[in-house]
Amino acid sequence: MSIVEELEAAGEVLTPGVRAALTRLEAMAALVPVLEERIRELEIRLKLNSTNSSLPPSSDSSGVKRTPKKPTGRKRGGQKGHRGHHRQLIAPERVDEVVEHRPEQCGGCGHSLSQAQEAKAAWVHQVVDLPPIRAWVTEHRMRCLRCTQCGSLTRAGLPAELEGKHFGAGVVALGSLLNGRYRMSRRESVDLLGRLLDVAPPSLGSTEGFVREASAALEPAYQEARAAVLRSESAGVDETPWKLAGGKQWMWVATALQATFFHLGSGRGAEELRRFLGKRFDGVINSDRWCAYQIYQRRQLCWAHLTRNFRKLALRGGKAVPFAERGEALCKQVFQLWWELQEGRLDRAQLEKKIAPVRRRLRRLLREGTASADKRIAGFCRNVLKLWLSLWTFVREAVEPTNNAAERALRPAVLWRKGCFGSQSAEGLRYVERMLTLTATARQQQVHPLDYLTRAISAHRTGAAAPSLLSTH
Repeated sequence: MSIVEELEAAGEVLTPGVRAALTRLEAMAALVPVLEERIRELEIRLKLNSTNSSLPPSSDSSGVKRTPKKPTGRKRGGQKGHRGHHRQLIAPERVDEVVEHRPEQCGGCGHSLSQAQEAKAAWVHQVVDLPPIRAWVTEHRMRCLRCTQCGSLTRAGLPAELEGKHFGAGVVALGSLLNGRYRMSRRESVDLLGRLLDVAPPSLGSTEGFVREASAALEPAYQEARAAVLRSESAGVDETPWKLAGGKQWMWVATALQATFFHLGSGRGAEELRRFLGKRFDGVINSDRWCAYQIYQRRQLCWAHLTRNFRKLALRGGKAVPFAERGEALCKQVFQLWWELQEGRLDRAQLEKKIAPVRRRLRRLLREGTASADKRIAGFCRNVLKLWLSLWTFVREAVEPTNNAAERALRPAVLWRKGCFGSQSAEGLRYVERMLTLTATARQQQVHPLDYLTRAISAHRTGAAAPSLLSTH
């Protein structure tokens, strides 16, 4: 019952002006808790950083303090008994030049050593340097000959793979990598190529040709990496925004043991996820709690995200603080047990036994949280309990309890997006996903991306089969 109704029920006679003022006052009073909650959410948003949300570390201000590591009591630097790391000598067959140094006189008495015999093996000191770099320029001369029989003129033709090509596969590969892997602008890459190769640099239009040719040459490698991920036993999956001519797109990544592949699509929902990974994925999906991933049965939720969620809830103050601190402490216990498993101090049966009480305490905490007067806490707890079984897949199966691998794989894509502001065409999207797939998978396979891309472009020009990107094939 409103204030006006209460007063009138009590027998008060209200003039139209008083009735209107009271109605307005009541409406304003109803807005107070809504605005207070809004202010609270905005204040929390100002406190978000990479330690309590999914924001990247690059967005943190200089004042953000991360949890310091526990002191070990040891001094900084190499510890006693630690084997030093030294640069390994390059194999003799890889050495291009050998310079001999002989002492001219004895360091003890000054006697000439011109006739002395070598007493011990020489010490070896290797210096790695760049030779003078110049482009290798090949001039093709198409001779024109006159037939001795009929007098007709015939000019030789270029090989098909050179038609319309003024730059070799190596230059095209390097130009594409400068843009796609090392995130240089088109103008910067043109300037570097001109200075590096000591020839007239490619035009800006030529760099677009580089991109198109590299993208086409990488299509088989992209499909090979995709197939390797889809048949893997587990894959870390994540997504981040991208742009297409100013409109919003979504960059998806899936990373497995052998390969990583990227996909750019228009959505972030289950339909786009099916286009990305297919309707069925038999392995375990490592992911955050985004609802689209619920289409797959076997999942492992990210505990690093859960830890940050608890830290974010603590920003709400009041009763949320002890709740969040208890939750974060339980997350730390889970990670501690996981590290003990990785270090060999626990086997899987021992892990399952030791994690059982932590599991019970977390479930109890979340059930208590569902009855909280704070809607954010209650909603968070209901969501986690709904996905409860997917928190513990790592206890039974050999999968990571986080999707950190996918987040790390997305990092170069995020930096590229910040520099280029997205793509301008559908062809540009294909180039981005293929180039990112190449560089990420090449790192996993310990393949040099420039070497691979050069061979792939050469094969594409001649119509030969593309080289395999996966060393196991």
